[in-house]
Amino acid sequence: MKNRKALSLRIPEPVSRPGDKPDFSKIAVPEAGTVRKPPIDTRANEAMDLANGLIRVLNRKGEAVGAWDPKLDPETLRRGLKTMILTRAYDDRMFRAQRQGKTSFYMKCTGEEAIAIAQAFALERDDMCFPSYRQQGLLIARGYPLVQMMNQVYSNAADPLKGRQLPIMYSSKAHGFFTISGNLGTQFPQAVGWAMASAYKGDDRIAATWIGDGTTAEGDFHQALNFASVYRAPVILNVVNNQWAISSYQGFAGGEEATFAARGLGYGIPGLRVDGNDFLAVFAVTQWAAERARSNLGPTLIELYTYRVEGHSTSDDPSRYRPSEEAKAWPLGDPVIRLKDHLIHLGEWSEERHEAAEKEAMDEVRAANTEASAIGTLGSGKAPSAREMFEGVYKDMPWHLRRQRQQSGV
Repeated sequence: MKNRKALSLRIPEPVSRPGDKPDFSKIAVPEAGTVRKPPIDTRANEAMDLANGLIRVLNRKGEAVGAWDPKLDPETLRRGLKTMILTRAYDDRMFRAQRQGKTSFYMKCTGEEAIAIAQAFALERDDMCFPSYRQQGLLIARGYPLVQMMNQVYSNAADPLKGRQLPIMYSSKAHGFFTISGNLGTQFPQAVGWAMASAYKGDDRIAATWIGDGTTAEGDFHQALNFASVYRAPVILNVVNNQWAISSYQGFAGGEEATFAARGLGYGIPGLRVDGNDFLAVFAVTQWAAERARSNLGPTLIELYTYRVEGHSTSDDPSRYRPSEEAKAWPLGDPVIRLKDHLIHLGEWSEERHEAAEKEAMDEVRAANTEASAIGTLGSGKAPSAREMFEGVYKDMPWHLRRQRQQSGV
């Protein structure tokens, strides 16, 4: 008879569930400024400590410390803070609009504002971004009009995408913002291909792309890493680890077995793991990766360690799968408050100026919403013409579509 131990299958489980006390005790948060900053020609096998550590610049006192401090001037820091405040105000207004039935769907980036905005500041204006659906801060940082963003969310007659995309799936070639895809992961190989083409043409623009922790389990992620490594594509590969892929926590994507940054090492790509709620650290790491790409040294994989404060979308109820107080217990804090505290520490900001900036942002968002709503919202006002279905798809419209358009009377 066999005398063997019965096999068992491990099912990942988050530490805390609804009703439990939030517990982040297993997360190792190193002191700010303790992680080394290597030269940009560092090879993957020399970056293991960077992939398994956590790069941080802002300490608990609001001071910028360590080799990764990018030494940004106060005006740039103030612009970064105001852009984060504006992004949060925009999110809050659009969330309320969805609850009022003015749009069908919305997704907030609350708690993750430093990622898109600091990275937008670190990239060149004409670098191409291949975002996921929580990088609206990229557009706002690059000056895309809030009214146009709202027109797209409301799918009204002024929607620049003519009602062809789900709300929040923006696109703007002029702002280097590739069309968002609901099929998660597609933007990773697309960004690598764009970067390869840029290098092949002898251009000087690089690409950057974003996915969440859950999407690292998709084949697109690994295929992109392989091509990026083999061809040394000038691309920055960002994994936003906000702990949750809808209701599945990051352990299902392998986050408990190894950091997501460490996945780059097996492909020969340096991986950097950074505090995603630290504006200065995110800027510095992105700047490092961009300089590496522009120097023909190849790609960098960045894991941005953060927390998704709100639900996955307006269709999600996070209280069903995680403790209601978990966001408040997140050990890396709020990116807006942390940058605010840093500016106050420098003597370049105050609580009064912060309140004024919040009011200014709310007024700007309110004015934009009034303008967009006057054109139309879901179920009221002007919608894109049905004729748009037939136009802009083919260079020369085929006969059967011409006939369908004629039959439909549009």
